[in-house]
Amino acid sequence: MTSLARKRQNRWNVVVNIVLIVLVIVWSIPIIGLLISSVRPQDDVLNTGWWTVFKGDGDFTLNNYRRVLGGRQATFTDAEGNVLRASGDNLSQAFINSFTVTVPSVIIPILIAAAAAFGFAWMVFPGRKLFFTIVVALLVVPLQIALIPILRDYMKIGLTGSYLGIWLAHTGFGLPLGIYLLYNYISTIPRDVFESAFLDGARPMVIFVRLVLPLSVPAIASLGIFQFLWVWNDLLVALVFLGGTSDVAVLTQRLANMVGSRGQDWHLLTAGAFVVMIVPILVFFFLQRYFVQGLMAGSVKG
Repeated sequence: MTSLARKRQNRWNVVVNIVLIVLVIVWSIPIIGLLISSVRPQDDVLNTGWWTVFKGDGDFTLNNYRRVLGGRQATFTDAEGNVLRASGDNLSQAFINSFTVTVPSVIIPILIAAAAAFGFAWMVFPGRKLFFTIVVALLVVPLQIALIPILRDYMKIGLTGSYLGIWLAHTGFGLPLGIYLLYNYISTIPRDVFESAFLDGARPMVIFVRLVLPLSVPAIASLGIFQFLWVWNDLLVALVFLGGTSDVAVLTQRLANMVGSRGQDWHLLTAGAFVVMIVPILVFFFLQRYFVQGLMAGSVKG
């Protein structure tokens, strides 16, 4: 590379880095505002902007989270001097419900997708190309058109309002992307690895468990992030298959109810929104080292 080309490349890298920094700042500002508003008293949230805290104005409190997560009652004085009491929302059960829905809805499709991708990539059977083409074609099918037919079948067999029903629904909706993503990765594993295992007498299931799964950790982690974010933030599928009862409602359902019933209580809405956001953010940061590696693997073969 000549010195002129190197200088152009360096300038381009600087421009890209500046653009990325600006995007990160723009994305971070609403998150910071949400966090600050969630720990401010009600009067401060209603009367001043969240950025005023940097001027030393206002106090901080965890009462908003106590009311949102524990249903704790709060006492406050309105503009006319009247002492009022208000109950909280108690999202703790919805928090547990979200984990109950999300964890199996991530693990089950990942295991099935990994096994299917291994079969499509390295096993020979009749109709392999046709079946894989069908899987890829399912990527463009909107899940909304399948909700009502599946719901009718669930009503016939008694799966409506159950966790098993929503686990199966999320598994079916997530399999096409999971199979395609893992296929691109598993198909890049050197053939010599499998040939040596077959020569040693290893069966396909042993190869899958002891070779394919450990070697596919980056792609599996990348798929896990996608699936976790989709299921955790899902509202439509949960409303259709779980219903709106409080004993099975997930966080997104309860937060939507809060928006309808507490439209002016921004101190509680921001606390509830941050409760919903914090888990996906932590999952992404813990698995981010696998994210880009899993997405890029298999993009270039040969």
